Amino acid sequence: MQQADQSGLRDAGRGGTGEGDVFDLAAEISRRLIARDGEIYPLPDPHRVEAELDLTPPRRSQPMEAVSDRLWRLLERTPNTSGKRYFNQLFAGRDDAALLGELLTVVANNSMYTFKAAGAQILAERALLRHMGSKVGWADCDGAFTPGGSMSNYAAMLVARDAALPGVREHGFDGRPLAMYTSAESHYSIRKNAGMLGLGRDSVRFIEADADGRMRVDALRDALDRDQRAGVTPVMIVATAGTTVQGAFDPIRPIAQVARERGVWLHVDGAFGGTLLLSPKRRHTLDGCELADSFTWDAHKMMGVPLTCSVALFRNRALLQRSLDESATYLFQRDDDDYNPGVRSLQCGRRNDALKLWTAWQRHGDEGYEARVERQFALADHAVRVIEADPQLTLVKRPQSINVCFEVAGADARQVSDLLDREGRLKVSHGAVDGRPTIRLVCANPDLSTADIDEFFAEIRWAASQLRRV
Repeated sequence: MQQADQSGLRDAGRGGTGEGDVFDLAAEISRRLIARDGEIYPLPDPHRVEAELDLTPPRRSQPMEAVSDRLWRLLERTPNTSGKRYFNQLFAGRDDAALLGELLTVVANNSMYTFKAAGAQILAERALLRHMGSKVGWADCDGAFTPGGSMSNYAAMLVARDAALPGVREHGFDGRPLAMYTSAESHYSIRKNAGMLGLGRDSVRFIEADADGRMRVDALRDALDRDQRAGVTPVMIVATAGTTVQGAFDPIRPIAQVARERGVWLHVDGAFGGTLLLSPKRRHTLDGCELADSFTWDAHKMMGVPLTCSVALFRNRALLQRSLDESATYLFQRDDDDYNPGVRSLQCGRRNDALKLWTAWQRHGDEGYEARVERQFALADHAVRVIEADPQLTLVKRPQSINVCFEVAGADARQVSDLLDREGRLKVSHGAVDGRPTIRLVCANPDLSTADIDEFFAEIRWAASQLRRV
């Protein structure tokens, strides 16, 4: 019986009729998921969800229909990030062209270490890296796709470490005190990566931000001066282009001047805000980014590409390979290194995260992405107008990007977010601004209408009214 079941799975995998075509099953589940785009599933306690579902892998093989039924039950209890009531993260919505590229990536199942293994897909990835580098302002650059913005930052920090400490890759650290500098509002991956890289989490100097959430350049200079007097070696400076809560942009050009004066590596974490480079109207927000040594850019955020799709870009083509290359004659068997990205990758086996972005960019072009960015800003502008017209709502800071942080009179932002989540009405996060909890609305989904934003605020008012009664 087990042998027959396996044969049926093989037939289904080929598009046969043994137990139901796998593509038909996927299409049916996809249709159900899309039909839920207007909904948010009330997400109960994880222990209850675990009790409701039989998640333990079975001993015997199962028919594909049974597997798809279990898969649907699992997905039913999974937050819908593509719907009109999802504002929780720095990504939202669904892009059909990117989705097409993602689905075919799975079917093709190429690993992206060599041209021998992935063929033309390597060339598409190279074209994307060059194009994105040109948007940063580099005529020539190198780069790598990574499994997320944290890992893109990790790659940049690794290369910066090796540039600042010659011989560290071969011999390890020599005991000298080290420091790296980033905004107090920067992403948590900076400190986490410092620990993973052996630099030490305590080596990170969190530089004070100004009233708009931007790194203070004078405070950066002071920190560098103090460390220089103490004999501390600076490894790198990290400027943030689009902070997680406020969407703030550090002043890159003045920071770059400090970096050049001190001979320190400058990395720009543009995981969130890098996409503004696609809008001539918004590019000034990242003024000076071409002076950086490395740049992180997440296409799975404002560009709407399915998770994950992140790149680490480097102005100097030689340095990434110098930090990551390793001999492997069983793998790198033909072609020039330029066509074997495995010599510049954090990973060996690596899924193709480039194809979905390439497909989407073929569909939209630069002009389409410019329009997407402007639509996201238009939705954020509408949200600001709603807040300013409602005495119950207070805009905490004027948005620099598509993050709109606000407070509700008489209600704690954390409790408002939690109530809406538990009731299955809305998913929105909260974040601290100047030490105060605020509701963070992220207008990442350009398919929303102003009416959808109005409905968002109607739900916020409902939750606040419920909490005031308690």
